[in-house]
Amino acid sequence: MQRQWRIVPHDSGRVESLMQAARLPAVVAQLLVSRGVYCAEDASRFLDTKLMGLRDPKELPGVPKATEILVEAIGDKTPIVIYGDYDCDGMTGTAILVNGLRLLGADVSYHVPNRLEDGYGLNEDAIRRLADRGKKIIVSVDCGITSVEHAELCKELGTKLIITDHHAFADQLPDAAAIVHPRLPGSAYPFGELCGAGVAFKLAWSICQEISGGKKVTEPLRRYLMQSLSLAAIGTVADVVPLLDENRILVEHGLRMLRAEPLPGLVELMKITKLDQASSLDTESIAFNIAPRLNAAGRLGQAQLAVELLTAPAGDRAIQLAEYIHELNSTRDSLQRSVYLAANKQAKSDFDPIGDPALVLAGVGWHQGVIGVVAGRLADKYAKPVLVLSLDAAGKAEAVGSGRVGGTDIDLHQALCECSERLVRFGGHKAAAGLTLNEREIEAFRGDFCEAVARQWTDKDIVPEIVIDAEATLGQLNLEVLKQMEMLAPFGAGNPRPVLYCGSVELDEPARRMGGGDRHLSVRLRQGSKVIRGVAFSAGDWCDELNSVDGPIEIAYRPVINEFRGFRKVEIHLVDWRPAKTMATV
Repeated sequence: MQRQWRIVPHDSGRVESLMQAARLPAVVAQLLVSRGVYCAEDASRFLDTKLMGLRDPKELPGVPKATEILVEAIGDKTPIVIYGDYDCDGMTGTAILVNGLRLLGADVSYHVPNRLEDGYGLNEDAIRRLADRGKKIIVSVDCGITSVEHAELCKELGTKLIITDHHAFADQLPDAAAIVHPRLPGSAYPFGELCGAGVAFKLAWSICQEISGGKKVTEPLRRYLMQSLSLAAIGTVADVVPLLDENRILVEHGLRMLRAEPLPGLVELMKITKLDQASSLDTESIAFNIAPRLNAAGRLGQAQLAVELLTAPAGDRAIQLAEYIHELNSTRDSLQRSVYLAANKQAKSDFDPIGDPALVLAGVGWHQGVIGVVAGRLADKYAKPVLVLSLDAAGKAEAVGSGRVGGTDIDLHQALCECSERLVRFGGHKAAAGLTLNEREIEAFRGDFCEAVARQWTDKDIVPEIVIDAEATLGQLNLEVLKQMEMLAPFGAGNPRPVLYCGSVELDEPARRMGGGDRHLSVRLRQGSKVIRGVAFSAGDWCDELNSVDGPIEIAYRPVINEFRGFRKVEIHLVDWRPAKTMATV
């Protein structure tokens, strides 16, 4: 389904009023107005990312009870195990709690399931093994909110279960010793979009306060919490939760700590990715360098090593782990590219990727560790929900899948709920989910799922679109303007980097493919006397079509500052393009 371009109307009166009231540069005021921020108070709330803006951790539902249990366990040396999810969010949240409890002298260990063997969430066999090893308290991170049966098992085994999570609920909550969740039924926490690492950070902060006997913590604990902000930031960016409210604060200060005082494992990972040489770090530094490498360990069944990296002291082991995880990322990249090519070929040959309301793709031997990323790339490409299923080469009856919605407003979890009778299990949230189903149900499920998504397209009147903040010629782009735009950072989900529109643009030279497998696109664009370089990630297939256009084009783009060997210049990330025509304001 093709995205429509929607340029936000330019209300000069509101922009001028906000400029005067909040004393903001014109470009910042215009971008804020385009995002629905009209008054100085709201602008201040949006732009202010001071640490004092974080709410008291004990306001988070479930934190007081969980804190009470864990502080007592620290004093009694009760064996605690942190049971984290295998994605970047779960691993960073696990590391936050492990590092803090170790610092406080607790008897603590961690367990992260093998993605390929154990599957998502709490696992019965793992719980039994942990109980047999004498673990008396299990603390879940980024999972567990739907684990009703596992909570009962913990009670039978005499093990206390503390659940910390942020995912969607089932009809029944687990009967756990404590549940920490920003949207816990019956609570009124004002910000429900914390990720798993953000929830873990709040719990760790509360424990530090309790141990310190007040809101002001001791210096060693203060240093630990500040360093933990970098882990919370990585988890927040990687899990693509909205960068609003508390998440903006966690990411802003986490980036600062990542630059100023990173944990030993992150020091080594940043050396490998050359982030240690960058003059500044932003959300893209996490999204394109750190998170993929941590996620690679989880996707290839070795999440335990990523947690070890994030909890390791400085020394040879941290160096070895960083190097190995970097190698895992290269393997993951190769697997991902192979599955993407096969899935995209299937989408175009067996289905209608433009007209179908959703795509359900399946292949034998598609690596389970990369199908979520592939689903995300295809969902972005076709602007619709995509599920990618991995069929077992040995002929096992069950297929494992992962889905993404591609920036649309489709509720993936709701659509799966409507097809739940065809599924063995599923979980996730509005934008991303995992599922398991019997292979013989795939065709019937595909029909049901597409119908469920089609109803949302109709009922909600959803139209996939690219929202454009403002029109700007290439000649208007300079370092000062982009510096002003950066006042709106950190950018990410819920607060994307501004998208601008420019018409009557021509190719200064033929576009070309670049990157491994020719996945990306490189262009030099000209408007009048201004020439600027642009790239389009994962859009190498635009190349031939773009070069065949006879005449000018229009572009939707994000301006960025590219830094190379200390030299900074403005470039653009191409979001979309089309042959030139009149651009309508909606």
